[in-house]
Amino acid sequence: MSMAQQAQPAVGGPPASGPQQTDGRTARRPPVLRLLARPEVGVFLGAVAVLVFFLITAPPVRDGSSMANILYQSSTIGIMALPVALLMIGGEFDLSSGVAVISSALTASMLSYQLTVNVWTGVVVALVASLGIGAFNGWMVVKTGLPSFLVTLGTFLILQGANLAVTKLVTGNVATDDISDMDGFGQAKKIFASTFDVAGVQVKITVIWWLVFAALATWVLLRTRYGNWIFAVGGNKESARAVGVPVRFTKITLFMLVGFGAWFVGMHNLFSFNTVQSGEGVGQELIYIAAAVIGGCLLTGGYGSAIGPVFGAFMFGMVQQGIVYAGWNPDWFKAFLGVMLLGAVLINLWVQRTATRR
Repeated sequence: MSMAQQAQPAVGGPPASGPQQTDGRTARRPPVLRLLARPEVGVFLGAVAVLVFFLITAPPVRDGSSMANILYQSSTIGIMALPVALLMIGGEFDLSSGVAVISSALTASMLSYQLTVNVWTGVVVALVASLGIGAFNGWMVVKTGLPSFLVTLGTFLILQGANLAVTKLVTGNVATDDISDMDGFGQAKKIFASTFDVAGVQVKITVIWWLVFAALATWVLLRTRYGNWIFAVGGNKESARAVGVPVRFTKITLFMLVGFGAWFVGMHNLFSFNTVQSGEGVGQELIYIAAAVIGGCLLTGGYGSAIGPVFGAFMFGMVQQGIVYAGWNPDWFKAFLGVMLLGAVLINLWVQRTATRR
């Protein structure tokens, strides 16, 4: 046998040893890049940094009751930021979410008091009204093809005017009457606005609801067909429609989820303070959207998570209360929020480009 024949491997035998070539398109990305691809990583690091900063500069933050108050402030933002984030992942906005919270509370309060019925009647009617507002916004967006910014801006103005005008017409004042002595108030307060004790610290039940809703939203996004639909319609609704995704149903129900969040927060406000000021809520929609953006949701849709807005809302609550505990001028609060928002947008942009770059 010649030397050339000896150098050839036997047919069907094991392959010759040597360096294996890997197609760059199928190469596994390093763990760091896979971690950076998660939309909530940047805001988590930011939330930790803000927490450490105020723990150092504002000693009262270290107290358990102060932290409970911070979590409460965060929860009232976070409960609404979750459905707003899902809607943004689906490629839409809702500028009426802030005043919709007040509309829900006004509906439940005035209906219960003026008709002298059990407060649960007002709660149920307010839920139907809030879902109806969300359905109307969604239907207008998918039916007309108008940007959701314009549609919900119109709804915002309608609700803002109606809140004040109807309240004055019905009650003769800018606020609703006290309903704390009405039937069903105590039961409703336990669900929407009660407190419980944790190691001697009073914690609002909204903190628990916030975490429960966050876990549920995460499960929906990552483990259900509906979650896939949300990402699909936010990424490219025409492509989603071509593969059988019910675009109309998905968008309308996302707006209705925002309506549900507005109802829940509205009920908390009502049963916490027993009365509602009709002029409140203006500007809160920007806080909800900012918490979602800081949490990693892109303004263009199709990208984000439910965990990110949890950390985004915590950053808002931390800054809002931390400034007070540090003894600083609270007028700087909005300036801090602006810096946080711009920083988060830049970080999210960098994270996205880093995660998708070869």
